[in-house]
Amino acid sequence: MDKLTKYRQYIQQLLTEESQGKTLGGDIESEIIFDLVNDRYLLIDLGWNEHRRIYNCVLHLEIREEKIWIQRNQTDTLIADTLIAKGVAKDDIVLGLQPPYMREYSGFGVS
Repeated sequence: MDKLTKYRQYIQQLLTEESQGKTLGGDIESEIIFDLVNDRYLLIDLGWNEHRRIYNCVLHLEIREEKIWIQRNQTDTLIADTLIAKGVAKDDIVLGLQPPYMREYSGFGVS
């Protein structure tokens, strides 16, 4: 199995596992979105909590130039560490949620 196929599988597995967690009350569901054409992967909470509309992007990952970009992480899970444990090289993880000028100091990949 080539690297990109593995990375896609790891991301899909990770988002599926994270979607199994409990939401914070109300009529809220977790939805996973796999855009396989553009390599964009999201976990979204949506629904209603009484009269309040809930729409929150919990996780957003992308694959760009054979690297996994973490664009958003609103979980307690250290997504980068989880990916490393699965076999992703640290240099192949970009913390897109950090400013570009800080990425070189993160110990992870840069764009």
